[in-house]
Amino acid sequence: MSRQTIAVSVKASKLTARALAYVVAAVGRKIAKEHRKAQTPHGKQSVRKLMGHGGDTNAIEVDTPKLFDKVARKWGVDYAIRRVGDEKYLLLFKARQADAITGCFAEYSRLELKRAKSRQPPIREQLRQAEEQVKKQPQRELTKEAAHGDR
Repeated sequence: MSRQTIAVSVKASKLTARALAYVVAAVGRKIAKEHRKAQTPHGKQSVRKLMGHGGDTNAIEVDTPKLFDKVARKWGVDYAIRRVGDEKYLLLFKARQADAITGCFAEYSRLELKRAKSRQPPIREQLRQAEEQVKKQPQRELTKEAAHGDR
């Protein structure tokens, strides 16, 4: 840990404790802002920020980015999601976090399979099943008798 000296100059006709407290708080906010700016971002971020970290990046195709986002927050990985086509997304992540992504992706896959099992069958499949049920039911004949009469 290193110690640094900060020089602050204040122009004031009368330096009160309140003014001094305000200046010290302003300097503290400025230092904290510079510190946050110097740190690399974590979690979900833009592709440009992820590439700016340096190092290699890897990519995986993902179907549901919202579900992956939920899991990735839990694992604390740095990643970016880019839309490639209709309902196709590309997940970009840092190569040095490959182990964390592997665990995260395993949990995501498990949740995705569980979600797929709990879903209803597609509409066409439901229509096909309904059609089969109708065929199995006995058919009733409806006949109309024509009334004979001269009109």
